[in-house]
Amino acid sequence: MSKRPVNVEVTPRYRNESAEKMIKRFNKKVKNERIIEDFRERQRYEKPSLKRKRLKLRKRLVLEKLQKTIDEKKKLTS
Repeated sequence: MSKRPVNVEVTPRYRNESAEKMIKRFNKKVKNERIIEDFRERQRYEKPSLKRKRLKLRKRLVLEKLQKTIDEKKKLTS
């Protein structure tokens, strides 16, 4: 959620690269930069307390998922 402007640009990698591949690379870059997610977040005001709650929940879910994968790897090795 940076305030900096983001310019995403895609140029052909080789002479006859199809437009579909370029569009696919463009969409991937936009997704990696989180441009659309940031836009949707800023469409409506979100109270700081709710924002903290949402981020805390997301963090907890990511940690739980990571812990689950670690536990599964331990089961496979033992």
